[in-house]
Amino acid sequence: MHHGDELLVMANPTNIGTAMILEQIGFRALGTSSAALARSLGRSDGLNQLSRSESIEHAAGIAAHTSVPVSGDFENGYGDDPVDVATTVSAAIDAGLAGCCIEDTVGTPDGQVHDRGLAIERVAAAAAAVGDEPFVFVARSELMLFDRANLAEVISRLASFETAGATAVYAPGLIDLDEVRAVVESVQCPVNVLVGLDGQQFCLDDLREVGVSRVSVGSGFDRAATDGLRARATALLDAAAPMSAIFG
Repeated sequence: MHHGDELLVMANPTNIGTAMILEQIGFRALGTSSAALARSLGRSDGLNQLSRSESIEHAAGIAAHTSVPVSGDFENGYGDDPVDVATTVSAAIDAGLAGCCIEDTVGTPDGQVHDRGLAIERVAAAAAAVGDEPFVFVARSELMLFDRANLAEVISRLASFETAGATAVYAPGLIDLDEVRAVVESVQCPVNVLVGLDGQQFCLDDLREVGVSRVSVGSGFDRAATDGLRARATALLDAAAPMSAIFG
């Protein structure tokens, strides 16, 4: 699905119910969102507050109730060592998932990433765990989310991740179409782009034209739903507000 001419638009549900709705709408692939899962459990994303087992069980539950491929968002692979990453990928394959993405972060609030050498070793370990399985392993660099001046380093990392065996690469935080184009032109493998970020002026057709293979929304749908809930719940506390204005 990642190598066809058509751009793959992957939706990211929060739970089984929203996953079923998104499949009914017509999305051909689904991916979990660690941020959405963490929020649903009252935790924070990216700070090692989710376990491998609960994240994989969450993704497997969505896969069991839908008929489209499901990819897991498994943060930093639930450990720093390459063996930890390989264990996560093997568990995802055993759970019947179609793929997963694993990032190069350490799991600290400041977005610290692993040094390049270790980051590449982690990707290589994941690729070895995939072997000949029809599993899409997406290697992800988080640098653009914390250091927008470091596009060159992001591109260099993604190219190294491809060489180490990643099926596809992903750098959340790309805002400008020129940034996206630069990433796509730096690798031969499929590129995923996170959409729904402030400042993004491009459309899906633009991304398709520059060679993007897949887009995902991360926790975007979950944030939108939460914003809608907060707005309506706040309005309901206004005793004079008509119900049609709140829920219409």
